[in-house]
Amino acid sequence: MDPFDSHNAERVNLPRNMIENSMFEEEPDVVDLAKDSASFPTFPALDPDDIVYEPRSSRLLVRGLGENDLDDEEEDCESSARLLGMSFMNRSSAHRTAASAYTRHSPSSSCSRPSARTMVVCVLFLVIVVSMTMVLYLLPGCTFTKTGCPKQNKTSPSEPVYPISTNGEVFPWAQLRLPQSVRPLGYDLTLNPDLGTMTFTGSTVITMFIRHNTKHIVLHSVNLNITKATFKQLGDGEASPVTVLEYKPNQQIAVKFTEELKAGQKCVLTLDYEAELSHTYDGFYNSSYTDKEGDTTVLAATQFEPLSARKAFPCFDEPSFKATFLIKISRKEGYMTLSNMPKAKTTNLSNSLFLDEFEKTTVNMSTYLVAFIVANFTPVTKNVSNTLLSVYAVPEKKEHTDYALDAASKLLDFYNTFFDIDYPLKKLDLVAIPDFLAGAMENWGLITFRETSLLVGSQSSALEKQVVASVVAHELAHQWFGNLVTMNWWNDLWLNEGFATYMQYTSIQNVLPHLDIENLFLDVRLRAMEKDALNSSHAVSTEVNTPEQVEEMFDSVSYEKGASILLMLNASLPGEQQFTKGIIQYLKQFSGLNTYTSDLWNSLTQVELSTQLQNVSEMMNSWTSQKGFPLVTVSHKGDEVTLTQEHFLLTSDNNTRSSSLWNIPVSYVNDTCNLAPECRQIFTLKTKSGTLKLPGNVKWLKMNYKNTGFYIVDYGKDGWAELCDALTNDYKVLTSEDRTSLIHNIFALSRLGRVTFQQVHLLLKYLSNETETTPITEALLQLNALYRLLDKRHELELGARLKVYMLLLFKSLVGSQKWDEIESVSKQELRSALLETACRLQEESCIKQAKDIFKNYVASNGTLRIPGDLQQVVFNVAAQSGDWTTLLDLYADASYDSEKRKMLKGLASTQDPHHIVWILKEGLRGKIVQTQEMPLVIDTVCKGFAGYLFAWDFIQENWDRLIEKFPVGSFAIQRIVKSATSQFSTKAQLAQVQSFFSSLKERGSSMRSVQEAVETIKLNQRWMDTNLAWLRKLL
Repeated sequence: MDPFDSHNAERVNLPRNMIENSMFEEEPDVVDLAKDSASFPTFPALDPDDIVYEPRSSRLLVRGLGENDLDDEEEDCESSARLLGMSFMNRSSAHRTAASAYTRHSPSSSCSRPSARTMVVCVLFLVIVVSMTMVLYLLPGCTFTKTGCPKQNKTSPSEPVYPISTNGEVFPWAQLRLPQSVRPLGYDLTLNPDLGTMTFTGSTVITMFIRHNTKHIVLHSVNLNITKATFKQLGDGEASPVTVLEYKPNQQIAVKFTEELKAGQKCVLTLDYEAELSHTYDGFYNSSYTDKEGDTTVLAATQFEPLSARKAFPCFDEPSFKATFLIKISRKEGYMTLSNMPKAKTTNLSNSLFLDEFEKTTVNMSTYLVAFIVANFTPVTKNVSNTLLSVYAVPEKKEHTDYALDAASKLLDFYNTFFDIDYPLKKLDLVAIPDFLAGAMENWGLITFRETSLLVGSQSSALEKQVVASVVAHELAHQWFGNLVTMNWWNDLWLNEGFATYMQYTSIQNVLPHLDIENLFLDVRLRAMEKDALNSSHAVSTEVNTPEQVEEMFDSVSYEKGASILLMLNASLPGEQQFTKGIIQYLKQFSGLNTYTSDLWNSLTQVELSTQLQNVSEMMNSWTSQKGFPLVTVSHKGDEVTLTQEHFLLTSDNNTRSSSLWNIPVSYVNDTCNLAPECRQIFTLKTKSGTLKLPGNVKWLKMNYKNTGFYIVDYGKDGWAELCDALTNDYKVLTSEDRTSLIHNIFALSRLGRVTFQQVHLLLKYLSNETETTPITEALLQLNALYRLLDKRHELELGARLKVYMLLLFKSLVGSQKWDEIESVSKQELRSALLETACRLQEESCIKQAKDIFKNYVASNGTLRIPGDLQQVVFNVAAQSGDWTTLLDLYADASYDSEKRKMLKGLASTQDPHHIVWILKEGLRGKIVQTQEMPLVIDTVCKGFAGYLFAWDFIQENWDRLIEKFPVGSFAIQRIVKSATSQFSTKAQLAQVQSFFSSLKERGSSMRSVQEAVETIKLNQRWMDTNLAWLRKLL
């Protein structure tokens, strides 16, 4: 299939920034936001009882204009100001007018002194203004409200100013968080979706308990047209009609009453409404799929986390408002429905409709865990520990569900035993949805997945099965961490996601050890440090308020760093079962409730106090309450070792300082005992520095045994030299995890400016003998990142030298790789990384082998199978070697989801401008390439030299369409921003990024990912300026 009309081919222009970046090195043209009143909305004063935490991002606009009082714990002031486009002069003469302030003008010859009369009038005017100012603002004890200043402060607090609802009435609530005066007890939901018109009607009956006297009920609703509303107090007879007010900016609706509802009462609010099915990936949204015969089937599914249940039914859409749910859904014949609970009954309605009613939930749930689906999926089922376990998929992919069912059954058994708490529901469904943005979602009893995260064929590789098992393990862990015990608010999201991430690796190591999951766990811990090293990072537990801030919490800090500090805690506790006992106590103590981070530490401390006096809360607060992680510097003389800690902070601003301290369980081994776990010693570093004694003289020390701690170590020039010598003599004197962490740490220190690239080069020399997977893949990752930076910087000669260096360093390993099936997951990971790098660097034998395999694959008409770990390199080479259209045809017909996604990455890796433009546009259109894959497409395009400027232009031109599909601050948008900007390293590119994002204002200018982008570009620029000369000498 040829996607291009040869008679009407669209002309592909070079991106405008491809020209601009090479011609200009100026600061950006920016908009002075202070002049735009829309950027600074006026918020009314609130009653002191109404005032809540003011998020940091909201303070930036005010502080950026004059105070400049950010301390060391807050964002880099300069970076924030640059993001907002403040205090920067436009030095581009092309945009200056004839009256520009930068142009020297001759004095006017008509200028004359003012008359005496004019001066008297001006003086009188100034006196009046000053007098009024004194009367208004300098009188003591006056608090100004809407009605003036009737009373003194001591007796009358200021009256809050409430917003205006859509009908012009005063809305009774002014905060983003809901009031605590009313608690929902149960929801009775009826939903009637019409998959023909893509609309639905609904009825929500909410039984509530009044906790405090109140004259209003406030809850959430977005894009729901309320057609009828009634209210009654239980035991008071008939329901009465009520008026529903709406305040759209806060996504809230309210009912006001003339008389107070009294504490202790129960009441019922019934809301009938109508709405459109969402066309994005959240709320109650429509989807479709096309089968092999070309027939399209529509369906509807839900994705409510974090803030989208309110788009499907009016509700108290915050995690702490748990309640029961009774759900009824109507459907046409030929469809089936699923929800959190088993189906109780089906009623035959008129017009060929059926109403499926589900059992009332036996547990209280947060609204974000509610789910329902209307589709025609097919299941495979199995009974596991009194739970009916099912995996659903579209009918033609039923044969791809067996592995997920088998893995899920083993993992469910493991969790039931490990947590000493049985899964509480009667059934657990795992559903593969054709059009789904997230990897998966842990809805209680109805877990939803991308097809690539749940479905694998019988012939799929072990590496592909590892992906599915890992996601299934994560979501099943959530049935306890997140569903049974839920964080109170999104600031403690890590209690859900950090624990689920930690448990996915722990469970697979126990249940499916052949999947070598520990390699992946090590890699994600190292990658989490990259984000957390930036000044724009955030604490694991941090204040959030706005929807954008909530979305931004779904990042590597909440997930991977959260898991990393749990691993570190477990490794530092005495006894293998202490950590497990603590989390079991936590789950049992808070079952069905909402918690804070302190509740977890208290549970672990209580268990610990029975054996040793170690305060877990005291230790772990330093890891959750402040951003970043420590750098531990080692000074070793004789039998004495001095350890010093500081904040490992990557910043281009040398004036940025941090006084942060961590309670660090520093583990270490030395040359006398270095491999076995019993060799490990632990020293707790609580202060700025500390000293430990060794039993005698040692040749070298390796800190952070097996990289179980979340910190980086600098051994000093002598210490690094000793470790380099040890690895050169016998690299097996350290575990593969320790060798990997050394490689990671020295590259990180190079980025910090603490070691030279010559020291990096000396450490990497030993790699010619290395055979284990993780040290090699870590080195490849770091060197490939450097190569891409040089490539995008147009350092062609230096890039060519680095290419030769890399191919020589790994020549023997690349040459020893076979191109047929292998069983070991670890060896598959190694082979995939080596061959993808070799072919990307145009190594001849690699390119030839990949071309031959693809040719045979096409000739076999799909009967020849390419090993799963080799598919990506083969498809990449095909797309870049003249077979792009052939690969596109194969992509359109592919049935194996993991293989199809690798084909898509191959298509996006093309260096042909026409193909790059087509795949970017098609990804947004969503016909051949699903829009859910847009972040993957952009990320892959940006890695190529030909595509990264096209992608950056595409993002700027289509930003509004992107944020229609993916919410501002969401993980998808975070990935798009990072992919597009992380390889920039010039002043002109920095200027363009700042200019574009500052112009977005409320459409994304204050996102944390934008701050990360600006920081990263500055760091890239600094690293290049510092190390280019070194590289030219070394390579």
